[in-house]
Parts: sequence; C-alpha cells; structure tokens
Amino acid sequence: MKKHNINALRCAHQPHDPRVLDLCDEYGLWVMAEADLECHGFYDAVARPLDIPESMDYGERKKLAFGKAAEFTSNNPKWKDAYLDRIRAVLNRDKNHASVIMWSFGNEAFYGDNHREMFKYATEADPSRLIHYEGDMEAETTHMYSYMYPTVDRLIKYAEEEGVKDGKYEKPIVLCEYGHAMGNGPGWLEDYEQAFRDYPRLQGGFIWEWANHGLWKDDHEGTGYYAYGGDFGDTPNDGTFVMDGLLNSQHEPTPGLTEFKKVIQPVGFSFKDGELKIENWHDFAGLDHLTASYKVEQFGQESTLIHSGSFDIPEIPAGETRSVSLPVDAQRYNKDNEVYLTVTLSLKHSTAWAPAGHEIAWYQQQLKAPQTDVKAALAASNTLTSKLSVTEKGATVSVFGKNFEFVFDRAYGALKSWVANNVTLLTFDPKTQAAIIPSFWRPKTDNDVPGAVPYWERFGVEQLQSQLRSFSVDASNSDKVVVKSHTFITPPVLFWGWDCEIEYTVYLTGALSVNVTRLSPTGSFPEHVPRIGLNLYGSKTLEHVKWLGRGPGESYPDKKDSQRVGIWNAESVSELQTPYDVPQENGNREDTRWVSLRDSKSPSIGLRATRLDGKNFSFSASHHRDTTIHEARHPPDLKEDDAVFIRLDSKVAGVGSGACGPAVREDLMVKTEETTFGFLLEPL
Repeated sequence: MKKHNINALRCAHQPHDPRVLDLCDEYGLWVMAEADLECHGFYDAVARPLDIPESMDYGERKKLAFGKAAEFTSNNPKWKDAYLDRIRAVLNRDKNHASVIMWSFGNEAFYGDNHREMFKYATEADPSRLIHYEGDMEAETTHMYSYMYPTVDRLIKYAEEEGVKDGKYEKPIVLCEYGHAMGNGPGWLEDYEQAFRDYPRLQGGFIWEWANHGLWKDDHEGTGYYAYGGDFGDTPNDGTFVMDGLLNSQHEPTPGLTEFKKVIQPVGFSFKDGELKIENWHDFAGLDHLTASYKVEQFGQESTLIHSGSFDIPEIPAGETRSVSLPVDAQRYNKDNEVYLTVTLSLKHSTAWAPAGHEIAWYQQQLKAPQTDVKAALAASNTLTSKLSVTEKGATVSVFGKNFEFVFDRAYGALKSWVANNVTLLTFDPKTQAAIIPSFWRPKTDNDVPGAVPYWERFGVEQLQSQLRSFSVDASNSDKVVVKSHTFITPPVLFWGWDCEIEYTVYLTGALSVNVTRLSPTGSFPEHVPRIGLNLYGSKTLEHVKWLGRGPGESYPDKKDSQRVGIWNAESVSELQTPYDVPQENGNREDTRWVSLRDSKSPSIGLRATRLDGKNFSFSASHHRDTTIHEARHPPDLKEDDAVFIRLDSKVAGVGSGACGPAVREDLMVKTEETTFGFLLEPL
C-alpha cells in the first residue's frame, strides 16, 4: 500500500487482525476502524414487496426503503445491547493504536436509535477520534457526510450543497467506497482525484477493495484456477462479485493498482518555457525526502536519449508550489521525431517500506509533436521502377508486386491474404472468410456486465455480419491498384446496420492502405458500441510486438495515466495480455503512433501499422478469439487459436466502474455515428 502512495485504509466491514494495525502504526497509514455490523439484507425484505427496481437511483431507493428496513434491528430497542457490544469491542481493542483516526459504526445497516446509542458511547469513551457511518444520511451522529459510488458530478453537487447553509458547511465529505476495482478497471479515478483537489471539503475516499478473494481449485489435470461463487456447488453465491480487488487472488498488483498509484501521487507538475512547476500535495510534509531526475527522449523508429540529469528540489511546504529551470530546448532535435520530457521523484533514503530510489511520482510532457506525413510517404512509391500486376480467377483477385501478393475475394468484398517475402502475414479467418474486417465488438469486462453487455446484445452488436453490395478493381495506374468494397454490416433479423465503403490501395512498396471512406449507421441502431476499428487475422508467428505509444501495460481512455509514452517491446503476443482471475477484455494500448509485429521465425519480416490521418490509435493483439475471452469463466478456458488476432481501433470505449458504480463517462463512450478512418499497413 505504501509503495503505491496509499495513505489510509478502511477495515471493512469488521475489526481486522491486530497485526494489520501494528503495521499501520509502523509504516504510517491512517485507519478507519469499523465495527462488525451489517444487515443490508433487510433491504430486500422491504424493497421487493414495494417493487423498487435496482435501476432506481441509490439515493431514492434509500429514502423509500431504509426507514422501514431499520425497524428490524437498527431502530429496534431489543437490539441496542448487541449494537453497543460491536462498538465497544472494536474501540476497546484498538484504541491504543496511533494509526486509528476514526471509528465507523459498520456498513449498510440503515440508521436508527441504536446508532445514536453507539455515538453516545463512542464519544464518551474516546472523545479524541472522529465518527463515521455512511447510513446516517443527515450526518446527525457522525463527524462527516459519507457516500458510496456517486458519479463525479454528483459528488461535486454534494460538496456544493449537502449541509451547506449561507454558503458555509460544517462537516467534510468522505467516500467510504468508490472506484469499484472489479476486473478491468476502475475508470474515472483521475476525475475523482481532481474533484478531491478542487474541493477542500472532499477529504478523499476508499477504493473498494484491496484484493480478490478467489480460492485455488485444482482441476486435477495439472492446472487449476482461482475459483469464485458457484465453483464449489455452493448456493446461493455472489459469483464473481468477490473478485473486485486492486490485487489479484495471488496478491499481485493489477493494472488498476498501478493506475491508482499514479493518480494519487502526492506531487503535481506542469512545464512551460523551460520552467517546471512542482506542487506539493502533501498536507503536512515537505519534499526533502525525495530526489529528482529528468530525461529528454526523441521517439521515431527508435528511442534516443538526448540528455538527462538530476536537479535539486527547492523547499516546498505542504500545499505550495515552486518552480525549477530545466535545460530543455525542443528545437534542437530531429524535426521529424516526437520529443518528450520525463521527470521522476524518488525516495532519497531507504524506509521501512521501500528502498532508496523507489519512485513516488512522475510526469511526462510532449515537447515537440512528430512531423510525419503518411501521404508524402505513399507518394514516394511512385519513384520505384517495378510495376504491379493483377490476375483474376473466379472470385479471386490477386495483386502482385516485387516479393509480395495481396489476394482479394469478390464474393465477400474483402482482403483474403497478404504474403510478403514468402511469409504469410495475414490470412483469412475461417469464421469471417476475410483477413481484415471492420469491427465494433470486443469481449466484455466485469464493468460491462450489468448494463452495457445486455444493451449491446439486445442490438446484436456481437453478431454483426457483412453483406456485399458492390466490388470493383481499378488497375489503370501501374504504380497502384485500388480495390473498392461496399458492404452493409448488420445483425441477423434486426433492422439496423452500418453502410460501409472501404478503399484498399496496394502500392509498389508492398504497402496496403485500408481506408474506410464511409461508415454510416442506418435504422434503429444503438446509441453506442464497444469500439470502432479493424480486425486483422494474422499469422500465429507474428509474435514480436513493438510500438510507440503508451506502455508497457494496458491502457484505456479512462485508465491510462499510469502508462508512459515511449517505444515498447513485447517478445511474444502473450506478454500483451493481462491475466485477470476472471477472463475478460484486456491488453488494449492507447495513444499508439505505430505498431509493428514481426515473424518469430524470420524477425526481419513483419508488418507495421499507422493511421492514415496521422492521429493516435489503439491496438491489441492476442492468440484468443474475442468470443473465447467473452465466454471464458476461468483462465484454463482460454484456448489459443492458430492465429494472432490484431485490433487496430479508431475509437475504444472506456472501462468505467459499472459493476458497482458509474459506467463509462459519456464522452468516452463510442457513439454510433457516421465516421471515417483508415490505416496504412507496411511490410518490414
């Protein structure tokens, strides 16, 4: 926790092993110590007869049902002694731990007179500490307002309005649960953190939760998996809802924890005109325990370190900002390349929880954008002396050049294969009969399951099929061949689809541009889809992956701050995957400038992809078909295909935290609207 910049933990929903508090005392973490009290099951006893839908706003559901539900125990005098026993137990056991800064009366136990009795006891027995309880909606007997999983907009509304009189407030706000860390997520973390910084009343929050709770189950075939609800024949169960931690079941960090560390780093930066502004976000400490370094890199086909160094951090009291001059001149570098500054702050000395040199905070700033011109590069192929030739046989159209061949299929209006230097780079997928297709689907994430997946499946997004409308070949120009395909991409039965026009251009260099010149939704289409891009069916030997973009780990539009821009390598496609305990969508890389995949048997041969318009894109590569990932319940279910499934995406949806909290932010959804995009595929 300390290594990931976490400074507080909530012992939910019961007193924890006392050794946890010993470590918090030693390492310096604040603790919310919680009484062993929860009775939220009574909500169902009230809500179901009232037919209160789960889709109703949580705040409205609380108003309708919580008062009645409290009558079972929380507002029942027969249970007063039991409630008092719970707060006495945790308070008297843990009161001598310096790390404990507040007591919590429990979790989701509604609110009633028995909580008022707990408050009387706690404030008399220990007047030095704060009281927390989320169920006290009016903060009558707590020292703060507390909420679970509000959207950022609602959180800001609470900060501005809850308990505010004459423009002033008496009590702060804490999120006792937010950022539900289930599977590929959580998204939105930077948005929450920005709200915490902008509104001093917002004290912060506690991510739900620290670790997955999978139990190892041997499948008696030499392997096994971390099992969850229902895997042991247990009924009833919570299914995968016990797999919602920042650590996996082996207590290894997930990408969500890496993202959280970056988002909550205690130092902020900005850079302009050679001046680096450093903002100390600590509440008490300075930054004299840290050391600072920087580097300037140039990114083209390779990464070049231009210069690097260290600098002294000026004295910066908590909550204040100072500036440092850095010797950075972006005009000195290669005009075609991208230039980035990276600043790192690390521990100056070893501590009880991390060695000297452990990274606490970092910052990147683009100093110069790349000066790439894809169209100019394509025009250069006109200077070559070789020529293209075209042969047609039945439904097959073959375009030949020096050491390469592209095969198109008239029946499907699609590319069927690409061979370069006697190595097959792309071949046809037996399920689609194409090597390249437009695609709008990806496997589900845990956060998609409650809302997005049933919505997409209602529109058949996972069943889209291509219907050919027209196909033409223009070989009139000897230095390029243009193949045009017009298809209608639609699900079975349903009355909607994408009107799609693609222009494939084969160049003398052996490059292929795939330009989606028109992609227009028609009919009763969904408001949003998971992604918009291309699926490529690659040879299984395309194992070595290299890219310029965010890395080395996965990233998504609302979960990418922790990944640095650079040139990254993966020796195998498998290295790109994130092995979630519950298989799901993973491995996307955001803000990609280019990506290459090389043949494992002939490393000098492969393909390279960039966007035709020079914009950034997203990519992923996997040996698993989307449907395999989507349907898998456990990692052993992931059977590899004899191919590499490559995704080149113009747009990818964020991940959100919709399993228990806000879904994807509206502006990070992929809207179903008319668009164009294209990619250039070059042989290596």
